[in-house]
Amino acid sequence: MLLGTALALVGTAAMAAIETPEYTIVEKRDGYEIREYAPHIVAQVAVSGEFDETMNSGFRKLADYIFGNNVAKGDGRASESEKIEMTAPVIEQEIDPRVETTTAPSPKNEQDDTARTVAFVMPKKYSIETLPEPKNKEVSIIEVPGKRYAAIQFSGRMDAEKAAKRKEELIELLKRDRLEVVGQPLLAQYNPPWIPGPMRKNEVLVEVKAP
Repeated sequence: MLLGTALALVGTAAMAAIETPEYTIVEKRDGYEIREYAPHIVAQVAVSGEFDETMNSGFRKLADYIFGNNVAKGDGRASESEKIEMTAPVIEQEIDPRVETTTAPSPKNEQDDTARTVAFVMPKKYSIETLPEPKNKEVSIIEVPGKRYAAIQFSGRMDAEKAAKRKEELIELLKRDRLEVVGQPLLAQYNPPWIPGPMRKNEVLVEVKAP
C-alpha cells in the first residue's frame, strides 16, 4: 500500500512537469469556468468501437508517432525521425455524425459504430512547418485556432458511462446559463494508468460562443 502511494506521488510529480495547453480563465461560474485557449497544434486519429478499446488504440497510434514513427523536418534531416515530448492531456471527442469533416474521418465498426477522435496536443515549440511528419497516414496533424471553452474538472477513472454523464452535466449547466455550445464536448485525461482514481485529473470541455 505504501509502495503504491509512493509510486502515485512520484507519477503525480512527474506529470506536473509535463507541458499542457495554454489558457486564461475568463470567468468562474457556478459549477464551471470559462477559458480562452491559445492556438495550438494536435496530432489526432479517428477510431471507432467501445470506449476503452478506442482510447487504447488511439493512444498507441499517437504514442508511436511521438516516439519516432515520423520524419523530421529541416536541417537536412528528412530521412531521420525525431522523438517528440509527451504532453497532457489525452483528448477524446465523439464525432458528430451530422457534421462532415475533412480532418476526422468516421470509421465504422459492425459491433459498435461510435466514432471518436483521440488527440495529443503538440509541444508549443513546434510550428506546422517544423513538426515531424507522421509515417502512419491515420495520424493527422491539425492546427486548432484560439477558442473559448467552458470546463469542469473532476477526479476518478473514466469509462463510457462516466464520460457521457460528465459531458451531459456540463451541457446542462450551459443550458441553465443560456450559453451557446459549438460542437461536441471533449474529455481530457491528464494522468498515466497507474495513478489511483482519487488522484486522477480529468476535465470535460466544450466550445462556447463568445458574447
